[in-house]
Amino acid sequence: MSYDIYFLSRKDGQSWEEVLEAMEDAAGDSEPIPARLLEAWDRIVPQARTLLGEVDITEYEQESRDLSHSGTGIDLSVFGDEVTITVPYWHAGDEAAVVLGKVFALSSIVENETGLTAYDPQAERPLAEIQPLGQIGLLSRITKDLRSRCGG
Repeated sequence: MSYDIYFLSRKDGQSWEEVLEAMEDAAGDSEPIPARLLEAWDRIVPQARTLLGEVDITEYEQESRDLSHSGTGIDLSVFGDEVTITVPYWHAGDEAAVVLGKVFALSSIVENETGLTAYDPQAERPLAEIQPLGQIGLLSRITKDLRSRCGG
C-alpha cells in the first residue's frame, strides 16, 4: 500500500473522474515513453537528486523509467505516458511531514517539467488544491493503523 500522486492531463470540460477512468482503461498498455516525457525525465533526475540525495535509477529500454530513494521509499515512475509518485505507508508524525514535503516538492518539479497536473487520488483533487497538513495526518493515521494490524 502506498500514498500515490498521479500526473494527469485534463482537457477543457473533462472531469477528473473521466481522466482517471481513461488512465485506468490504458493501464497495462506497453507503449514507449513519449519523447516529451523522456526529455522531461532528463531534466527531472538532477533536480530530484538535489532534493532527495542519492537515488537509484532504473531504465527499461523506451518503456519505463524509475527513480527511487531508499531512505524515504519515494518512487517516481514513468511507464509509457503514465507518470506517478508513490511513497509507502512507513511514515508517521514529524517524519510523515518531512517525507510528504519532499513528495510535494518532487511533484512540483514533475509538474513544471512535464506540464502535467499532480493529482492526489486520496484527496480526489489536484495537489495544488489540498492542504498538506490534512495529507500528513492521513499518511500518519494509515501508517499507525497498518502497524497496529501487522505489528510493524
